[in-house]
Amino acid sequence: RLEEFLKQEVDLELSVLPDFEERVIDFSEVEQRMNSLNTIPAPCAPVINPQAPNAATGTSLRVCWGLFSDDTVEWYQLCYKPVSNERCSEEQAEHMLKVKETYCTITNLLPNTQYEFWVSALNASGISPPSERAVYVTAPSPPTIKTKKIRSCENAALVCWESRDINPVDSYTVEL
Repeated sequence: RLEEFLKQEVDLELSVLPDFEERVIDFSEVEQRMNSLNTIPAPCAPVINPQAPNAATGTSLRVCWGLFSDDTVEWYQLCYKPVSNERCSEEQAEHMLKVKETYCTITNLLPNTQYEFWVSALNASGISPPSERAVYVTAPSPPTIKTKKIRSCENAALVCWESRDINPVDSYTVEL
């Protein structure tokens, strides 16, 4: 039946003629608006600087970074955590700070402790990949002088102290 129907010639007549309007669409306004938008790409990864001399106290670190491009950056996301040999440690919790500048001083840290830092840049288009990670170290705690063990004579003095730090200290400076 279908084959017979398809072989038939069909003549359709419409009782009403279609009334199409000829329209011209003007895209010039849309084009102007699209051209007026300033699209900026997401920034590139920042570069974190190695620890500078005198950038640490026993409880704080000054971390600096920069960009190698002219990216537009609204703010930075600085992340850090203490370096630990233990795999699962509560002390390894990551901290995150929102920073406007390309430097930051982090406080309330532990003395003579290594911290790992990384930073990302953000703008309206998105977030950059994180920088390479850098390890910074806080200064050791001042040693405790053992006053009962101090000995002196006319040309010499013996001063003993002990470190309160868990990590070894490279050297001490004794001032008279």
